[in-house]
Amino acid sequence: MEEDATNAYQSLSETTGHDDPRWAFGTGIVEEAGAEVSAPVPDGVAAADLAAYCLMLGDDALIYSHRLSEWVSNAPELEEEVALANTALDLLGQARVLLARAGHVEGGNRDEDALAYLRSDAQFRNVGLAELSDDLDFARAIGRLLIFSTWRLALLHRLLGSADPVIAAVAGKGVKELTYHRDYAARWTLRLGDGTDESHRRMQDALDALWPYVGELFRTSEQERRLVEAGVAVDPASTREEFDAVLDEVIGKATLTRPDKPAIGTIGGRSGRQGVHTEHLGHALAEMQSLARQHPGATW
Repeated sequence: MEEDATNAYQSLSETTGHDDPRWAFGTGIVEEAGAEVSAPVPDGVAAADLAAYCLMLGDDALIYSHRLSEWVSNAPELEEEVALANTALDLLGQARVLLARAGHVEGGNRDEDALAYLRSDAQFRNVGLAELSDDLDFARAIGRLLIFSTWRLALLHRLLGSADPVIAAVAGKGVKELTYHRDYAARWTLRLGDGTDESHRRMQDALDALWPYVGELFRTSEQERRLVEAGVAVDPASTREEFDAVLDEVIGKATLTRPDKPAIGTIGGRSGRQGVHTEHLGHALAEMQSLARQHPGATW
């Protein structure tokens, strides 16, 4: 068959360079990131710690990507639907590389699909902010994207020099993506906050509802502490000053008020990084994993 890049049906049935007959958005993302997931574990680093850290970063991206994908066919304008879908795909690409790296480093037989579709909620290591439902409230979607992208961009900037080549490669590509995500969210925050009385009220309500989940973003796990010393990870607490400066500037220019809400507590010192989640994650996984669990090993 003569190659025709504009023929969607031909693209749907094409075989990738890895002889993988599946077609999906994101094919080739691992190569784009310049990451070699089979790279050796850096000297002096425990493989279990590196695998856990890749799961943390990967699960943040995977679960939030799924939540963003719920806006497809539900956004207020077609242009915003495309923007949110592309943001979800960017994060899904980051998740694929990080989960593949985690699966390789842990030394078992779990690949990125097994880690995404065959774990229970208690085995996920994402922060609570990533798993919340927007309940199709556009202001809440924008508020969460502003908070998440500002925090993750600060993290990835610092991970550009990670001793782990895969994490450094993901950061290199992710910084460009998160810069756009943050800019998009900031522009909409200004538009809604400094818009009508109704849009202002809804944007403020969204930030108030999300703020209790901000504190968890800056808690440092035991694995992160050990990996910071090895030059692999970043202490999330070190990003707080940059995060606050960006949020204060955007919130102020949007004529909004910085929320003064206490952070959600932990259970025995455990939260998302230790597998303690809200009820929202179970609902998200029930939908995200349903096809893979009903048809294990299926290809298309």
